[in-house]
Amino acid sequence: MELLTVLEQIDEEAKVLQTATPKGFRLWMPKRVVFTPDAMNEPYGQQIYERAKALDLNVELLKNNRITGLRGATERETYKIAKNTLAIVNAPQSAFNLRPIPPSADWQFHLAEGCPAHCQYCYLAGSLQGPPAIRVFANLPSILQNTVKYERLSQVTSYEASCYTDPLSLEHITGGLAETIKFFADRPMSHLRFVTKFDAVDSLIDLEHNGHTRFRCSLNADAVARRLEGGTPNVAARIQALRKMALPKQQGGGGYPIGVVLAPIMPIPGWEEAYSDLFDQLQQNLDFSCDLTFELISHRFTPGSKDILLNWYPNTSLDMDEATRSTKRNKFGGIKYVYGKEQMQRLKGFFEYQIQTRFPEAKILYWT
Repeated sequence: MELLTVLEQIDEEAKVLQTATPKGFRLWMPKRVVFTPDAMNEPYGQQIYERAKALDLNVELLKNNRITGLRGATERETYKIAKNTLAIVNAPQSAFNLRPIPPSADWQFHLAEGCPAHCQYCYLAGSLQGPPAIRVFANLPSILQNTVKYERLSQVTSYEASCYTDPLSLEHITGGLAETIKFFADRPMSHLRFVTKFDAVDSLIDLEHNGHTRFRCSLNADAVARRLEGGTPNVAARIQALRKMALPKQQGGGGYPIGVVLAPIMPIPGWEEAYSDLFDQLQQNLDFSCDLTFELISHRFTPGSKDILLNWYPNTSLDMDEATRSTKRNKFGGIKYVYGKEQMQRLKGFFEYQIQTRFPEAKILYWT
């Protein structure tokens, strides 16, 4: 099939209005919201219940702690059902044993698992077990208090809260991200980090965060976002949200430290021009002094994630041709397909030059 023909195919579930303006995105509203008995025993679980009822969502109180009704006749049908289901559950005990997550942060913890977006390169494919329903943890206060045990005595400890979810995408239903920001505001030696593709930041603007939370926005070239990041606000809207969060409070902003996560970087046709346009937008909107970091992540996939993604998005235009990639093995022998050395060097050089030229005060945290 010709490349241009393939690029014209947009997966049905990934269709989303992507306009030149940052307006018009509708918040995600699940078709089904289920609460386990354990979750309803938690005050935070009850708060989510009240919020869900106020939003007139279809709420169901389960008789036991098992989530059922997620599977359809096909993988495709299972995906559709699960992606429209929000389950409020308690995090298992294993979630309290935090794991390091270099180079992003010292430790990771989870407000939820799963995401309502339809990104056709989804990094959760293969990382989470079972149908991709979104699970929010009702025992959040215990999860937050548990992070205190991992604090260092003499230097700041960083915590990543968006490894398995996009917490802002759920905030209008849960309010959990605001609670998390307020918790870290009172811990001078602990800093929170989260990343999002969503733009509904108004409820976070006025929070007292004391500079302990870094708001990071996941961005890509418009051509990539339009075709591969279904169910998300367009790039212009995300950049506007980034600006709002970074502006000083006396100018009506949030005064947060901010970050840009450029991911997944792809050498699409005309990639230099496409990503230059993205940097133009960033430079126009971040035209003031702010605490800014960049994280640069090139596209990669595993054999397992490729199989799952092709089941979810059979008409995807995402390039997952192993023949054009180099292989990278982890310490357990797992294979990951990445761009070749020469391509990687060219990409890395371009992005580092753009950042250093346009944002000389910003820090590039890593390239991978």
